[in-house]
Amino acid sequence: MLARYVLLLSLFSSLALSDDQDSTASLLREKALQSNRGWEIVESLTTEVGPRMAGTAADKRAVNWAKALLEKAKAANAFDSVWLEPVTFPVWQRHREQARVVSPYPQPVKITALGYSGSTDGEISAEVIAFPDLASLQEADDALVAGKIVFINQPMYRHREGAGYAEVVPNRYAAGTVAKQKGAVAALIRSAGTDSHRFPHAGVSSRTENPLPAAALSVPDAQQLQRILDRKETLILALDISVSEQPGGESYNVIAQIDGRVDAQKVVLISAHLDSWDLGTGAIDDGAGVAITVAAAQLIGELPQRPKHTIRVVLFANEEQGIWGAKAYAKAHHDELKNYLFASESDFGARPVWRFDTANSALMKKAMPHLAVLNIEEGGEASSGGPDIKPLLAEGVPVFRLKQDGTDYFDYHHTADDTLDKIDAEELKQNIAAWAVVAFLAADMD
Repeated sequence: MLARYVLLLSLFSSLALSDDQDSTASLLREKALQSNRGWEIVESLTTEVGPRMAGTAADKRAVNWAKALLEKAKAANAFDSVWLEPVTFPVWQRHREQARVVSPYPQPVKITALGYSGSTDGEISAEVIAFPDLASLQEADDALVAGKIVFINQPMYRHREGAGYAEVVPNRYAAGTVAKQKGAVAALIRSAGTDSHRFPHAGVSSRTENPLPAAALSVPDAQQLQRILDRKETLILALDISVSEQPGGESYNVIAQIDGRVDAQKVVLISAHLDSWDLGTGAIDDGAGVAITVAAAQLIGELPQRPKHTIRVVLFANEEQGIWGAKAYAKAHHDELKNYLFASESDFGARPVWRFDTANSALMKKAMPHLAVLNIEEGGEASSGGPDIKPLLAEGVPVFRLKQDGTDYFDYHHTADDTLDKIDAEELKQNIAAWAVVAFLAADMD
């Protein structure tokens, strides 16, 4: 193994000014598979910074950490420039969240307040009324809902592409808003997760004026409430939620760039988001994405010559509470977006990539021989480049997607269980290899 690694390094360093894209892509792939760089990056972020809720002191530490990481790579000539771009947003924080069944069977249950939830201003108690989904709540008679705590108990199902998330996430966004319109005093949802652990899943809800208290129940506790209700008992629940929202929050998109040697105005943007929720350490969401895209770009930047076009790495601010950094980036760079060749984001954990999607047939043809070695199959047109890419996609920027296996992603997503031990170092290497190959070829094609 050591001899193979030495040979690869020798070939890599002797590439000189060759225009052989296939040889370069193969060397990038093999070097990525031999490197621990990605693991070192995500280990550093989750250990030295930990959770990094947007606008908090930890978020500021994360920005400083990311800037130092990229500046160090720039000093080693892997990047040509590193800079920060400010992003402003309201700072929402949780302070206290408790829930308990008052009657008929007194016991505590596990909740977490949803982003942009309101406070209860002390403990409140009310009867619980349950609905199987958001549509049922919307159709309910207001008189049945008024004065009660709404509870939406819709399960999420496993899928390799995470398809079940789209079915349940509207509950999180809208439960509080709809419940308030109908006169409820609070809203609860079954967590948008596929696990059976007693960890509620955080996540953002719609931001409104004077919001209703809204929280997610852990899956086992949602099932517990439903069992009580199935006994035809009147369920009284007490909630104590304390949160705050302050204007004037600030963070930064952290950006590094490899200048194209032929046409630096043409850009391939690869990205992740730097912030996380506060319950875990943000390892799979999205420390892994930070590690994958930065490590892949560094490998490309260490080539003897730059690709023909520019590669830009963006670590977006405050994705979790409404893609604030992505919106700010799209606005700040609006006039140059016509020159963007591709954009994509790694924001789905660290399990292996299994499919490559792009509408660009030339890139597909060029990349697939290298990706097939990594057990990645040919896909079709990419419908999305990732959450933070949506504002760029809306402006017509082409996207590609390296789809990861998300079968168990929503076991940990937005929970206290999102920690480094959920990442497999070898699977992380496969991701980095795929990203290095695709980003290089996308930026070096004519």
